Amino acid sequence: MKVFVKEFTVSTRNREDIVNITRQVEDIVRESGIKNGIVLVYVPHATALLIVDEDEPGLRRDYITKLLQLFPREGDYLHNRIDDNANAHLASAFVGSSRVFPLVNGRIIRGTWQEILLVDMDGPRTRRVVVEVLGE
Repeated sequence: MKVFVKEFTVSTRNREDIVNITRQVEDIVRESGIKNGIVLVYVPHATALLIVDEDEPGLRRDYITKLLQLFPREGDYLHNRIDDNANAHLASAFVGSSRVFPLVNGRIIRGTWQEILLVDMDGPRTRRVVVEVLGE
């Protein structure tokens, strides 16, 4: 089995922001030369998360709205005593900071409208994305 690992960075512009990283991930998969296996996409940050869904402006706003409803900035969080971003930690922990995709014939298998979206809940920042391709 072959393993190929590569990282890239993404800069966000707002406290809550969504960036489509599908193209960068697919470029790394092509560069790996691996045709069949799995692709792990991981964001090594405690206040960012990954979702897989349609990249449509209204839906982007809906995601941010829902995340802030579930995890409001002003919540009575103990963590906010030392850092004012507890809601971002909770959102990341509940949604998740990684996704795994099947890789078949050199292509990530995803639905017609599914894109890989990095959600930053504590920006603006520069975020690392790690992509690991495993297979043959």
